[in-house]
Amino acid sequence: MSIPVIKKQLQKLSLEEVSEVLSKGLKSNFAEVSVEVVQCPDLSKAPWELAAPGLGGSPRIAEAGGVRNLTPLPKFEKIYDMKELAKLVDLPNALLIGAGAGPFPYVGVNSELIPNLKANKPYSNQSRTVKLCDKNNEKTVLAKLPSDESRCGLMLNFYACEGSTGPVIKVKAKKRTGDDDLVGCMRKALAEAYGTKPVGVGGTFLMKTGTAKLHVMPDFSKVPLVTDEDVNNWLQYFLVQGPLLFMSVFLSHDPGLEFRLEHTHGYSNVDGGHYHYDTTPDEVEYEGYFNVAEFVYRIDKPN
Repeated sequence: MSIPVIKKQLQKLSLEEVSEVLSKGLKSNFAEVSVEVVQCPDLSKAPWELAAPGLGGSPRIAEAGGVRNLTPLPKFEKIYDMKELAKLVDLPNALLIGAGAGPFPYVGVNSELIPNLKANKPYSNQSRTVKLCDKNNEKTVLAKLPSDESRCGLMLNFYACEGSTGPVIKVKAKKRTGDDDLVGCMRKALAEAYGTKPVGVGGTFLMKTGTAKLHVMPDFSKVPLVTDEDVNNWLQYFLVQGPLLFMSVFLSHDPGLEFRLEHTHGYSNVDGGHYHYDTTPDEVEYEGYFNVAEFVYRIDKPN
């Protein structure tokens, strides 16, 4: 049985135009901001650790599955292979980064996934998972997936490209003065500038200093999670000290796809999870590289 896929073209915008919009938005929320179009450095090197050198070549964003595969009770049959997802977005050799749920048949429990995979030519899997490992859900375990474990469970938001070097948007922001987190601030700036014309962005960023609030999903709930409050009470929250490396996907407006508008996961040397915001505005410093998507794909939208 084939997996349903909806593909929509996004408006063509220059990186220079988008960088100006992001700069304006970030300056309303951070004391020190720099946004510029640069040649992408080799992001396969430390501290970035991507599975390919760059964010260039046929950029696109996608969502497979979704939260409704988790709630009210998990749909355990919803397992996706990231190599196959690359084919479904018409890039069989794609670099694929983003945020999702881990491959529970391998991990043994529910977990957060930080996907970071080059699907082919050459194949490379640098993906991580974060799970809770004690009965009180107070301790997390960060682990690198084996090279041949390319699955994810239930949901995945990802940015895909050929992984080539080329022009990208470099963002630096320091000392938060407003209430918005880095990703939320950038997404809001695009939404205000372009309204109902969706703009999709993907990339990676470092939180060099400061502390971030993250969550990690516990093992699957045996009690139905019916409301947002149920989900929020079920999640386990942690404060994690930087430096942290994040993979992020965001869309300024949902064009009727039931598309999650922002999803960001990341990790440090010992911890990781789903990014909410930094909690140390005076200390925080971000640096990242982003590209603008040409297409958006909705894969296997829950019924």
